[in-house]
Amino acid sequence: MTDINTAWSALGGDPALVPRISTVARRGALEARLPVRELARACVGACALAAAELGARRAGRAEVPGVLVDDGAVATAFVSERHLLIDGRAPVSFAPLSRFWRTADGWVRTHANYPHHRARLLSALRLPGDASVEAVADVLAGRSASEVEETVYGAGGLAVALRTAAEWAVHPQGVAVAGRPLVERERFDAARARALPPLDGDPLLPAAGVRVLDLTRVIAGPVATRTLALLGADVLRVDAPQLPEDPDAHADTGFGKRSTRLDLGVAADRRTFEELLGQADVVVTGYRPGALDRFDLSPEALADRRPGLIVAQLSAWGAYGPWGGRRGFDSLVQVATGIAAIEGAPERPGALPAQALDHGTGYLLSASVLRALTEQTDQGHGLVLRLALARTAAWLMAPGGVGPAYEESGTAYNRPDAWLVETDSGIGRLRHALSPVSFTGGPVNWARPPGRWGTDPARWA
Repeated sequence: MTDINTAWSALGGDPALVPRISTVARRGALEARLPVRELARACVGACALAAAELGARRAGRAEVPGVLVDDGAVATAFVSERHLLIDGRAPVSFAPLSRFWRTADGWVRTHANYPHHRARLLSALRLPGDASVEAVADVLAGRSASEVEETVYGAGGLAVALRTAAEWAVHPQGVAVAGRPLVERERFDAARARALPPLDGDPLLPAAGVRVLDLTRVIAGPVATRTLALLGADVLRVDAPQLPEDPDAHADTGFGKRSTRLDLGVAADRRTFEELLGQADVVVTGYRPGALDRFDLSPEALADRRPGLIVAQLSAWGAYGPWGGRRGFDSLVQVATGIAAIEGAPERPGALPAQALDHGTGYLLSASVLRALTEQTDQGHGLVLRLALARTAAWLMAPGGVGPAYEESGTAYNRPDAWLVETDSGIGRLRHALSPVSFTGGPVNWARPPGRWGTDPARWA
């Protein structure tokens, strides 16, 4: 249980509650050279325990419900995007230009799933907008990996050079990340948060009545808010109209939530946002640090305008160091930190069996919000929480950080169908993974399926 202890301690939890967690081990779940299964267990277990703790507090129960962490449920949920079917159709996870490329002296990985990222990558390489994979490969083969990394970043694109763990350990950003806690928790004010009513009913929904503004994209942030929605929170995702979300990504992570569009550069939309903020209990942000500052939406500004607010900030590299303002994704963090080198072969880099930094950090982010809500019932103050994919990666790679990489005990994990269900929705019939967050008396599935992106009213339920 050492790994779950570490996560629970990072959240400020009472160590006496950790024995409430039971684990079902399954051979073959998330197998890798690094201890991915153990990290996944820890993140999900900490999240479920935080939910059970808050539920017991709000329901007036003396004992925290028992938590069950099943490797099968966890492994299935950590690749939820791969299990999703929409009317029988499987989504496409990565675009053709999101991949590893050989350079003159090594490898780089690019991310170009969104049209604007593809355009910036090709512009940086001085290639036309319809350039082929072969044309990109020819250009990159003649350049150094570090040159490509800096050139593409300078154009607003996404490319990262492959590094070993030793190289990342001495990189200025690697040093900055290693010096930070797994979950940063900063108290901002002494204002009393809105009192949440006592809970009753079945299932037990620890976050019932909590209003969450979701300003996140891609996997980690949406996984966190998807989990809060499972637990009863009123989650409203807000996106800019000019940055459309991939509909398949939204289908995977939109369960339990509503989705609206607001242009914060337009006065009327900004007023609507401020009205939403004035009644919010939690704001979760997933844009690169500094990206929202021009709208006066830094964590500090949000906390100042809404005393008692919980602000949870997610980033790829951390909100500090020379890469603090850079964009990033799970696949790129794996490449920079040495994970891809460890999981690969001499002739080609590899990858984890899941986007485990995204999913793991998402559950930790949700857990940090739940623990903050529990603390507010006693102390009432606002909190700013900060998590980073690169910091989760450092935990995964630390010697003895999350336990052994292999475990021979337990039943084999060979039937993910046990944790998949089908649900009708406004976007079609969905086959999807159930949440791995499980505690006695808690919810099993979301109360509502995802709708179409950006089509809900900009108001609280």
